[in-house]
Amino acid sequence: MFTRTPLHFDLAQRDRALATGGIGVVHELAKQVGLFESIDRRVHVLKAHKPYHESDHALNFAYSALCGGQTIEDLELLRKNEAYLDLLGAQRIPDPTTAGDFCRRFTIDAVAELQAAINESRLRVWARQPEAFFAKATIDFDGTYVATDGERREGVDINYKGEWSYHPLVASLANTREPLEIENRRGNRPSHEGAAEMADRTIALVRKAGFRSVLLRGDTAFSQSQHLDRWHEDGVEFIFGYAANTPLVMQAANLPNASWTPLKRKKRGSGSELQRSPRENHRKAIVEERGYKNLRLEREDVAEMRYQPSACSREFRMVVLKKTIEVRRGQLELEPETVFFFYITNRDADSPSAVVLQANQRCNQENLLAQLKGGVHSLRAPVDTLVANWAYMVMTAIAWSLKAWLALVLPTKGRWSERREEERDRVLKMEFRTFLNWMIRIPAQVLRTGRRTVVRFLAGRHCSQRCFAVRTPCARCAADDDRAEALRERTDEPRRTRRTRRSEVDWTIRPCRLAAEDELVPALRHTHLRSPAIRIRLFEG
Repeated sequence: MFTRTPLHFDLAQRDRALATGGIGVVHELAKQVGLFESIDRRVHVLKAHKPYHESDHALNFAYSALCGGQTIEDLELLRKNEAYLDLLGAQRIPDPTTAGDFCRRFTIDAVAELQAAINESRLRVWARQPEAFFAKATIDFDGTYVATDGERREGVDINYKGEWSYHPLVASLANTREPLEIENRRGNRPSHEGAAEMADRTIALVRKAGFRSVLLRGDTAFSQSQHLDRWHEDGVEFIFGYAANTPLVMQAANLPNASWTPLKRKKRGSGSELQRSPRENHRKAIVEERGYKNLRLEREDVAEMRYQPSACSREFRMVVLKKTIEVRRGQLELEPETVFFFYITNRDADSPSAVVLQANQRCNQENLLAQLKGGVHSLRAPVDTLVANWAYMVMTAIAWSLKAWLALVLPTKGRWSERREEERDRVLKMEFRTFLNWMIRIPAQVLRTGRRTVVRFLAGRHCSQRCFAVRTPCARCAADDDRAEALRERTDEPRRTRRTRRSEVDWTIRPCRLAAEDELVPALRHTHLRSPAIRIRLFEG
C-alpha cells in the first residue's frame, strides 16, 4: 500500500549522472575490438579532422540508437548532456546538421569500406569464441522495403505495393543474428539483385573467420540457378526456395504415393500449456455463422526428386512440400486444395523433413529486420540521397552489432558455465528494446577523479554486475605496458595470502638478478592497489 510518509529531496554534491550508464560498457567494448581504429584507417570522407574523425560520426549514430534515439534530431539531446560527454571523454559531439552532412559525403566505395571496417572488428569478436562456434556459418538473405513520404529523395521508386520506398538487401549471420552487410537499392529493384555478389563477400568473410562450412538460405527470389554450380564446386551448401512453375508442379503431382512421408513439426507451447484445456475459438464461430470461406491446414507431406535447372550443368536435389488444405464455407465442406512448395539444395545427407525445417528457420531473419526497423530505427531514410541513406543504415545498425558483440564477449567458463551460456544466448535473442532496458538504461554517476573517469552504477541489477565482465583494464595499467611485459614474463602472477590483509600482495620475483627500480614500478601498477603495503621477495640465483 502507498504510504503518506513525507519525502525529503536533496541534491547530490556530485550531480553529474545519466540514465543510460550502460553505454559506457558498450563504449569500452568498441575500444576493445578496435572499431574506432578500423573505421579511421579505412574510411576517408572528411578532408580535415577539425575536430571529428570518421569514427566519431559513425559511432555517434550507433550510440544515439543505444540511448533510445530514433531520429537524427535526437543527437541534440545527447550533445547537451554533460555526463554523457564526460563518459565518452569528449568535449562535444556532432550536431544533427553536421551528422546529416557527413552522410551526404559518402560514395558507394566509402560505404563498402565502412562495412569492411565493421567486419574487421567483427572478426576480432569471433576470434574469442570457442571451437564449437566455427562449426557452420548460416547466412540468410532477404530484402525489405523502407517507405518514405519525401518527394525530393533521390533514388526512391514505386514498389509492387504501390509505395514510394527504398529496397535494401540484408545479409545476416543466423548463428548470432548479426547484419553482415546492408545494400540500399531503389524501390522497384527485384529482391535478388546484387545478392550473388553479396553472398560471395560474406562467404569470404566467414571463411576468413575460420568457419568450417557455410550454408546459404533464401526464399524463391534468391534461387539464382546460374550461380549454383559455382557455389557447389566451392564447397558451399545452400537451401533456396524455388518458384513453383508448371513443369515442377506436374512432376511433383505425378510422384507415387509411396514417396511421400508426413512432415512432423514441433508443437507450439511448453508442456504445461499443452496440458491445459483448449479455449473456445471465437473467430471460427464467427466465420461459420456468416458463411465465410475458411482455409485450414489439414496435413503436410514431403518428398524429393532430382531436378536440373536450365542454367545449371548438373542435377540438384529438389525437396517438395505438399500442403493439403481443408476448405469450408460455413458448415459446408468443399473440395480440399493442394499446394506445392519447392526447395533446391545440395545437402544430400539430410532427410527431406530436415531440409524443410531448416529452410523455414530462415524466417527468423524477419524478426531481425523488424528489430532493425522498429527497434534500432536503422532501416530508415532521413537524408535526401540513396547513398547517404545507405550510409545512415549501416552506421546506425552498428548498435545492433554491438549488442550481439556484448553477448559474445561475456565469459562462459567457470563454475557456472551452463548458466552463463544461457545468459549469453538470452542476450543474443533479446529484442532491442528489452536490451536497452536491461543493459543500457542503468542509472550511473560519472565522476572525474584524478586522471580517471569512474562510472558508478546506482542500480543493483544482476545485469549491471555482468557489465563488469567486459570492461577493459584501467589507463594506469596500460601505461608502460611494453616495459612491464618483459618483467611479467619472468615473474609469477600475484597471489593473495589468507593471513595478510586485503591490501597486501605477496609478489614473487624470480629473475637471477635484482630488479631495477624502473622495471619494478610498472609491474606494481598492475596490482590495482591503493595501499603501498606490498611485500616483495627477491630470489638470487
